[in-house]
Amino acid sequence: MWRERWHIGLLIGIGLLALMVHLDGSRLWDRDETRNAGCAAEMMAHSDWVVPTFNGKLRDAKPVLLYWLVMISYTLFGVNEFAARFPSALLSLGTILATYVIGRRLFGPQVGLLAGVILATSVMFEVSGHATTPDASLIFCSTVGLMIYVLATFKPRNVAFGERTAPEPRVEGQYFPTSWPAVALMYAVLGVGILAKGPVGLILPTAVIGMFLLILYAPKNKTALTVSTTFFSRLRVGCFRSLRLFAPAHFFRTCWRMRLLTATLVALAIAGPWYFLVGVRTDGAFLRGFFIDEHFGRATHAMENHSGGPFYYVIAILIGFFPWSVFATPMLVGAIGRIRRSDPWRAGYVFAMCWVGVYLAIFTLAATKLPSYVTPCYPGLALLCATFLYQWCQKTTIAPDGWVTIGLTVLAFVGVVAAVGLPIAAHLFLPGEELLGILGVVLLFGAAACFWMMRKGHARGMVLSFSLMAVLLSVSVFSFVMPRIDRHRTRFILTELVQQSGPDTKMGAYGFFEPGLVFYTGRTVRPLLRGGPLASTHGEDADSNRATNSATTVAPFLQQESPAMLITTGSGYEQIVDLLPPGVEILSEVPRFLRSGTLVLLGRPEMLQQATTPNRTLR
Repeated sequence: MWRERWHIGLLIGIGLLALMVHLDGSRLWDRDETRNAGCAAEMMAHSDWVVPTFNGKLRDAKPVLLYWLVMISYTLFGVNEFAARFPSALLSLGTILATYVIGRRLFGPQVGLLAGVILATSVMFEVSGHATTPDASLIFCSTVGLMIYVLATFKPRNVAFGERTAPEPRVEGQYFPTSWPAVALMYAVLGVGILAKGPVGLILPTAVIGMFLLILYAPKNKTALTVSTTFFSRLRVGCFRSLRLFAPAHFFRTCWRMRLLTATLVALAIAGPWYFLVGVRTDGAFLRGFFIDEHFGRATHAMENHSGGPFYYVIAILIGFFPWSVFATPMLVGAIGRIRRSDPWRAGYVFAMCWVGVYLAIFTLAATKLPSYVTPCYPGLALLCATFLYQWCQKTTIAPDGWVTIGLTVLAFVGVVAAVGLPIAAHLFLPGEELLGILGVVLLFGAAACFWMMRKGHARGMVLSFSLMAVLLSVSVFSFVMPRIDRHRTRFILTELVQQSGPDTKMGAYGFFEPGLVFYTGRTVRPLLRGGPLASTHGEDADSNRATNSATTVAPFLQQESPAMLITTGSGYEQIVDLLPPGVEILSEVPRFLRSGTLVLLGRPEMLQQATTPNRTLR
């Protein structure tokens, strides 16, 4: 018990260091993050816990769970970046602990501990834990739901520390919980996932469990298959065995074991009331936008140019699971080999492989692709990586030891590229930030320490050195690199001027619309057109076109009785300069961040001379 408490304490410490330190070190980044933070702020301002709105309009892109969590956080910490990101960081810490519990039950305490460290320091998981997006809440619900499944299915381990024994089901031969309360609790947690990001919160974790059961309960061969050493013969046998998993009788027996009717009823009881209320309050507009556009549309069409080939997610994981992805090949070879050899940990390997495989397969079939879509399978990847490194320390790996050397060589190569390339890139695009090359130095020192430990024959020392390097890399990225990059985001100079102009100032945008304008100015931003659609309808401009009355013009907006300001681009200013009313001038002009051109703030000079205290402080 004391060892488990020590493991949990260590993981909490690493999680707090990786996720919470300098959580507000940079302003909100991508468009979704600012939309979500702004939506929660608007809902709180209107005391509305049902209908999500952003910039005064219905936001039907995501369900309500994230907004609820951020609203509670705003109540505790105020409306700022830390409060907006705190729920994601806290839920990510919970996911780390849930991964440890799963690893401890299926493989043992050492694997569980290492899996938690691996997950906490992988790049894409870190990004989700630092962003005001629904990803962290979805990952948390999925992982906790699968944790309940594992705890309810397999017995606790009462063996010596580090001893390799097979995970035993609580009821012999039963790999699905026999306790109805445990099943209901599992599906209730997955039902909360529906409030996080829609039906995928229930469907995909349930599919992981279903695939696991299909494999474990796979029918035995009634006729012997011809054994051959040729590639095509083995491929034929493998395809035949795979198809047998989905034989109708076997498939429907597995669905019956999983109590899918219970899953549906429990999930509806959890998520159904809010979906019903928001449907009534919006006359069905939210439900149509969310289920038809966001789900069916993204599955069948590559929305917002987010497309990719069949290997999109393989590449995404190699980047997103860095630095641990340098061990991707040996960890997969080892897992597959041990499954085929009926290893004592076979059930655990199969479960982790199903966890990763289901997400990869389903999202590869979807037309719209984003790296974050497969982040819920990262705990499974962490378990596979941890088992490989544990076996390597025990000198019982199936994959050749040379793969570890290759992985560390790749790490050193990435370090050299980063140490040389980042200062050059910073000199060109972020002058004065050449110190960003420190990331490469961290990787190089980490690789050197690992090689030194291997030379001394200290396998555990190598794993410890790699883990320390991963923690230091994570802290460096989010506590040093991101804040320094954030200093160059000059458009916030304009939003600060708008804030200073007083709470009654109206805000408009022409040819440029960023959700951050809404959140950081603390007011509705009205997109404007010059008597018709803008020439460009891509990226930032597309939002303004969708939400704007084409009869609106710039001049009437700036001539209204209430004070008004307008943000536009340099090229946009050239288009409307002849329409500007007398007295309207350029109040500020700044270069665009990592893009050519400038951003221009237009208004009357006296508006800044009569500046009042900002009605909301964000930094």
